[in-house]
Amino acid sequence: MPSQEPQQGRLGVRLSRLTLGTSWNADRIRTLDTVSALERVLDHGRDEGAITVIDTSNEYAQGLSERAIGDAIRRRGGVPAGITIATKLDRDPDTGSFSAERMRASLQESRERLGLDVIPLLYLHDPERISYREAFAEDGPVRALVAMKEAGEAVSIGISGGPAPMLQHYVETDLFDAVITHNRYTLVDRSAAELIDVAVDRGVAVVNAAVYGGGALARWPEPVTSYAYRPAHPDVVRAVAAMGELCQRHGVSLAAAALQFSTRDPRIATTVVGAHTAAHVEQLVADDQIMIDSSVFDDLEALTPSADAWQDPPGSTWPR
Repeated sequence: MPSQEPQQGRLGVRLSRLTLGTSWNADRIRTLDTVSALERVLDHGRDEGAITVIDTSNEYAQGLSERAIGDAIRRRGGVPAGITIATKLDRDPDTGSFSAERMRASLQESRERLGLDVIPLLYLHDPERISYREAFAEDGPVRALVAMKEAGEAVSIGISGGPAPMLQHYVETDLFDAVITHNRYTLVDRSAAELIDVAVDRGVAVVNAAVYGGGALARWPEPVTSYAYRPAHPDVVRAVAAMGELCQRHGVSLAAAALQFSTRDPRIATTVVGAHTAAHVEQLVADDQIMIDSSVFDDLEALTPSADAWQDPPGSTWPR
């Protein structure tokens, strides 16, 4: 495990190396009185190497994710010391509206579910669904989010979405403290490489999510059929198979290597990992802490698919 401290830019909150992602299935939440992964994080936030950040969204599981987190916080009489909660402003689920009015309603819904007056880290979620003109309009979501920070309703603000060129445009406005990229900085896809460099240069904390590509890098030796929830490019299928065999020869799991590809990079402020159970949380922490020789990553680098297989190859643009 590398000793370098990850770069956290100008964030007003501290992030642990790993963040618990909570885009849980609604049926799973309804089935369980509590989600044990959440309990594990809330109760062990002061442990050395513990996960201390919980990431959610207004829309995850139709609001049940935030509600489960809020209920767990209330059972403890408040947010345990050292724990940071991050959530996201989402469009209207019926109309798709990203208006300022909808953003304010999204914030209020999240505050009520979570039981928080101030959100430590608040993102605008998936703005690729609208144009830049709509996003930055006077009555658009960006101005609404900035106003929330100025009013003290959020400590830090960020942008979270898919296409790397789009996210880079948002980062270059210097309005945001953090950026979440997902499925685009992994062992087999480097679409977000330029975005990461630009963000770090501007003091924006980089949050890297979906480092397993929707499970493709976590299930080896199971054959890969999808990456980032879409049919996998043949080059990605071949690369995952070769990487799995390489890791096996070195006596490490491909899942651990996929995780550490992100966590060993000092430009990454935190890596988001999903888990339902306490045992899974403990496994993720263990995977991050095992020693993997740097030569393994050199060998894995040689197996990286060409840019043609990436979601956003170099030179990609996003409609404005």
